[in-house]
Amino acid sequence: MHFTQTDVLKYGVKLIVIFLVIPIHEFAHAWAAHKLGDDTPVYQNRLTLNPLAHIDPIGAVCIFFTGFGWGRPVQVNPTRFRKYRKGMALTAAAGPIMNLIMAVIGIVFYKVSTAIYVNNPSDALSWVQLIFYYFTLLNVGLAAFNLIPVPPLDGSKILGYFTPPKFDKFIRENQLYISLGFLLLLVTGALDYPLSWIQNGMFWVMDKLTFWLDLIIKAVVK
Repeated sequence: MHFTQTDVLKYGVKLIVIFLVIPIHEFAHAWAAHKLGDDTPVYQNRLTLNPLAHIDPIGAVCIFFTGFGWGRPVQVNPTRFRKYRKGMALTAAAGPIMNLIMAVIGIVFYKVSTAIYVNNPSDALSWVQLIFYYFTLLNVGLAAFNLIPVPPLDGSKILGYFTPPKFDKFIRENQLYISLGFLLLLVTGALDYPLSWIQNGMFWVMDKLTFWLDLIIKAVVK
């Protein structure tokens, strides 16, 4: 298999995601649970940015080869929350929200490096530009991926805030089969196109929402 410089760069950014972004994502879950009254993540040493505490081997492999995956789920004790459903939903939402925050940071650096590159082209700036592009793309992709309402992804817990108890019971009783079916679709590539479409769409939306940054850069970088 022949690898181009761009391929090497993509896989390098995926390693950054595995060892930096995923730990921050899982830390956000642990922090939210802790703030909402559950100290389970503290007792299990999950309120940390140490990658070894958060990396899930299968999820990491999926990220490396598909660009979509997950970390080791942060365990919580819902009975410690004042409001069970609200606590679970907010804790689950913290991870994707953190990915979107990192995506905003990424697109800021991407746009700044792009503007500098246009005025002063160089191979180094070209690489920096691509690094932040893929970093942003992977973060919006992970946010969208984790919002899919399939257990054990965050979206299933957020959905649980709105669904009736009978539906929750059905999901719990069939979680293993649902999760295995979803994993099969993921590893076979059946979800590549829809997930990539959503990923690119979110990047486009984020690009348009940061139009103000383009105006600032245009005024500063000449």
